[in-house]
Amino acid sequence: LFVEAGGGLVQHGGSLRVSCEARGFTVDSYTIGWFRQAPGQAREGVSCITKSGAETHYADSVKGRFTISRENAANTVFLQMNGLKPEDTAIYFCAAAHFDAYCLEGGPRYEYTSWGVGTQVTVSS
Repeated sequence: LFVEAGGGLVQHGGSLRVSCEARGFTVDSYTIGWFRQAPGQAREGVSCITKSGAETHYADSVKGRFTISRENAANTVFLQMNGLKPEDTAIYFCAAAHFDAYCLEGGPRYEYTSWGVGTQVTVSS
């Protein structure tokens, strides 16, 4: 189970850092992915980090603006979001995968589990 936090309302061009705390397991035992879902749209994989932290990948839509990181002592994964755009408005979720191969160029793919309830990010124009 993940508990996401840090969402909010921000202006176009602003920044937010959302967090994802793992409960019941350690984040460095899994590949962790960030996802988002806007109203009426399919869920989109945004970013992921492998178990060792050696690899991170991003969707083309956020590459160069978002940065995923992990703090093992806090058992938490972060997503720093800069240069936010109205199209980034969505509920942001994190989830875990057993295999590093599920973190690919372009972001998280295939089966992820242990979904949290998400945190709302709203970017005003």
